[in-house]
Amino acid sequence: MPEGPELYKNSQFVNKVCKGLIFSGKIVKSAVSTKNPDVSFPTMCDYCITSESRGKETALILTSLSSDGDGNQTKRGNNFEKQRLRILFRFGMSGKFTFGAVKDMHKHAHLNFFTKEKPVMVLSFVDVRRFGRWEVTEKWSDNRGPDPMFEYQEFRSNILDNLEDTVFNKPLCEVMHNQKYFNGIGNYLRAEIIFRAAVPPFSSARSVLEKLLIKQEEGISKVSKGKKCQVDHPDFLELCNLVPKEVINLPYEPSGNYSDYSAFNEWRQCYYIPEMRNIVDHDGRTIWFKGEAGPLVPKDAKSRGMHALSRKRKTEKVKKEINGDVEIKVARKDHAPPKKKKTKKSPKAIVKKDPKKKMVVRKKSKEKKSSGKKQTAPVRRSLRLNKDVCK
Repeated sequence: MPEGPELYKNSQFVNKVCKGLIFSGKIVKSAVSTKNPDVSFPTMCDYCITSESRGKETALILTSLSSDGDGNQTKRGNNFEKQRLRILFRFGMSGKFTFGAVKDMHKHAHLNFFTKEKPVMVLSFVDVRRFGRWEVTEKWSDNRGPDPMFEYQEFRSNILDNLEDTVFNKPLCEVMHNQKYFNGIGNYLRAEIIFRAAVPPFSSARSVLEKLLIKQEEGISKVSKGKKCQVDHPDFLELCNLVPKEVINLPYEPSGNYSDYSAFNEWRQCYYIPEMRNIVDHDGRTIWFKGEAGPLVPKDAKSRGMHALSRKRKTEKVKKEINGDVEIKVARKDHAPPKKKKTKKSPKAIVKKDPKKKMVVRKKSKEKKSSGKKQTAPVRRSLRLNKDVCK
């Protein structure tokens, strides 16, 4: 699921590919995207596209253009009515922006913006799982707090000033999914932040955050956009600022144009690491951690297995020297038990039964049944006739 750094990277990707481009024509929505509204912009207007992000939201800003006397496209001046449209996106589970030729348009592209120049290119909002949403609005969502990366002071104050909220009675790992206070934090970021803070994930959120109120104002690092946090031992909320910024600087693009995620995999210290523990929280999401779980751990807590390890067994490199050369072989750490060979069973011997024996058995059974009943002697007919004559 895309988190704050991924949405920021998508926003920067849009600004990069759309710089200097002119868009025109109808904005096309896919037929299957029935839960999202149609987006209309004056079809006679050419426009440019810029983007901005905040936490788990990204906005596209469409600004109309006009032609000067030489036919060059310029932004509308005071003599023209300026058209502006702002579309707010929430990426859901799999949302992202792509840019390319129309013939290469993604089959799950649900909102498409076409360039005026030829060959025609298209900027698309792609969402394979279709949990993403968009709406036309000039503001960010009211239920989402400040961005911990670029609005750090507001982010910190929003949490420490509202610790009386009942939501902070919950475990820390579950509160970190509340976008009202931790906008942009998701599964992998909460695991990495809690791991570096060395805090049990199922500790009371209030008990952890109340300690930061005692911290002197001089010790709080003021972090602004474009500046690094100069803290030797960052506290929990400072880690919420520093850890996402590390992801921003990693060399990969969530749009898919740069498919090498090895840098991100090497950066992870806790999330989905085989040596770490994992527990399903009260919300049904898996938290990865090291050490103790904490006092608010769910009853009958369950852990989820590693899908990657179940499909691919661990391997290790074994070096062998053969005639001075080093040969590297791959050996399995967990040897699977050998499969049993299926052997054909020998056919059962057919025993022919003697029909005479069956008859003997039947006769004996009849004799047993008859032996249980009282037998009476039959009356002769001649005696019956004599009796009638005597009468």
